[in-house]
Amino acid sequence: MSAQVLSEQSSAVRAFVALVRSHAAVTRRLSVELTNDHGLTINDYEVLLRLARAPDRRMRRVDLAGEVLLTPSGITRLLDGLERAGFVERGTCESDRRVVYAVLTDAGLAKVREASATHVAQIDELFAARLDSRELARIADLMERLGDAAADDDCRPPE
Repeated sequence: MSAQVLSEQSSAVRAFVALVRSHAAVTRRLSVELTNDHGLTINDYEVLLRLARAPDRRMRRVDLAGEVLLTPSGITRLLDGLERAGFVERGTCESDRRVVYAVLTDAGLAKVREASATHVAQIDELFAARLDSRELARIADLMERLGDAAADDDCRPPE
């Protein structure tokens, strides 16, 4: 391991460490609130939110997995729990029986609406109360650039 990585001297390493630490702290804080107040994990909430925003409140399971950065087995486990809770149900595609949809139920929509109030309040407390609108816009721009670059790298063939 290089001395530069160990000492965190480079600007890139310092930025990476700050990003990882901030992400972990914010995610932990949001997760605790969602779990304590609504019985949802952050991943549960993210899946319910994606489905609530999707046309007809439904998405192909494989597309949903990609959206929330879970493996196919990870999304299956998560959706199984949400299905047992009555928040999601399975849907099929009439033209291709191999395609399975995750469909948000009315109970799931009610749950994500309820949890959104907590989630938005926490985001306001963690971000809007500490950073001005210019700083928030700059952070969003930078994170989108990093995310886009990482996603582009995922699509490159191995060298």
